[in-house]
Amino acid sequence: MKKSTWLPLLLLIYLAIMCYIGRAEFYAGNYLFYFGIIGATLLCIILLHIFLKRGGTIGRRRRQS
Repeated sequence: MKKSTWLPLLLLIYLAIMCYIGRAEFYAGNYLFYFGIIGATLLCIILLHIFLKRGGTIGRRRRQS
């Protein structure tokens, strides 16, 4: 399994656990804070996946030439 796949997947599992732990904020009515943090973290995970995938492709091209 490639690093560009397992690292974001591991971070998604971590995010799910943190969402469960932070559900008190949701129940307290801090919806913007709760979903804002989740959205920002998902954006970071998606960007990490894209950059790791791109870096692996560039590295493979350099090794071939």
